[in-house]
Amino acid sequence: MSFYVYILYSQKLDKYYKGYTNDVTQRLQQHNSGYESFTSKGVPWELKLALPKPTEREAIQLERKLKNLNRVRLEAFIKKYGSSD
Repeated sequence: MSFYVYILYSQKLDKYYKGYTNDVTQRLQQHNSGYESFTSKGVPWELKLALPKPTEREAIQLERKLKNLNRVRLEAFIKKYGSSD
């Protein structure tokens, strides 16, 4: 089973949210349905990046690194590794 580190963006809050999961589609749906109280105020959330990782441990490590980045560095990371919108 592979895992994904994902970055969401809420235009409403002008904030990013970082997490990891084994099902990005389901996780985004949970965030946008209000299922997660932490992200419920930012609905709708837009998926900015999802990077596959072979193990849960690697996903957790990357998620922690991303959570420690400031906004400028996070946006540079998204631009470098994300799809060109």
